[in-house]
Amino acid sequence: MAKAKQVLEESIRELYEALKPKCLMLADMGCGSGPNAFLVVSEIMEAMNEACKNLNRPVLEFGVFLNDLPGNDFNALFLQFLPSFYRQIEEGDGCNFGPCFVSATPKSFYGRAFPTQFLHFVHSSFSLHWLSQVPKGLVTNEGVALNKGNIHIAKTSPPGVHKEYYKQFEMDFNVFLRSRACEVVHGGRMVLTFQGRIQSNDTNPILEPIRSALHDMVLEGVIDEEKLDMFNMPCYFPTVEEVKQSVEAEGSFTLNKLETFTVDWSVDETQNLRDRVEFVVKSIRSVMESLFTSAFGKAAMKDLFLRFKDKVEEPLARQTSQYFNLLVSMTRRA
Repeated sequence: MAKAKQVLEESIRELYEALKPKCLMLADMGCGSGPNAFLVVSEIMEAMNEACKNLNRPVLEFGVFLNDLPGNDFNALFLQFLPSFYRQIEEGDGCNFGPCFVSATPKSFYGRAFPTQFLHFVHSSFSLHWLSQVPKGLVTNEGVALNKGNIHIAKTSPPGVHKEYYKQFEMDFNVFLRSRACEVVHGGRMVLTFQGRIQSNDTNPILEPIRSALHDMVLEGVIDEEKLDMFNMPCYFPTVEEVKQSVEAEGSFTLNKLETFTVDWSVDETQNLRDRVEFVVKSIRSVMESLFTSAFGKAAMKDLFLRFKDKVEEPLARQTSQYFNLLVSMTRRA
């Protein structure tokens, strides 16, 4: 989020200068259930109020819509974090904030979530690399797994595996763009960040230690080999060119920026190795454990993440542990 802040603020200023809305309607797609959902909302509000002051215009009202799947813990968002967010607005924090009305929108963003021409600004941080589903073509009509021994696109995966993943990403991202094209006003903006990769044949480095840990558990009889063969992660990490092609093909948005940046797995490379390893294991477990529990059972989770911990230590020690990320800013065409 820190890496995207400059582009976010720039996009907000340009939106205000172009549209001058009296009430800014913004959505955070894939907001999660932690305090970061309100952090990015605060940054958007601060940037918009700064634009108001520079143009000597009255403060705005804000309509904020926090979107995620219905299973997201919205109770945590609204009970734990919303009161302090409202207090921050009331105290001002040096900014003359207008009224802010926060609502939840429990719905997949792969489809319509808002009325037509309703939103001025859409933000999404590290959500769009998650697919709507595991690509169906990874299992044949006869029930044969194409990606045996792997959990995602790997060096040993047949070419058809990448093809199925990319096809699913194309369909999902197109649905996302078409849905937002209906919901965002002409001249409205989107800023999206998500994990990507440099080249289409690159593998995702954080998934290899997990696959390796699962493979060891199969060899030791802890989990069934068939379960591993049938399991695939529902995510895809596109290249710059793949995102560019999708946006241009859908046609409703103009690309303003399409940048890349890297972040260490542990975020803070100055920490000692033990703390970095602990951070990576906890963060990956919080995101992915439910998927692995569904596939391999709750009893195997402690063993899996202990093994994962051992396997991530080496790349972290070698300073080769980085996520490759995409930052996209675009404008809804008239």
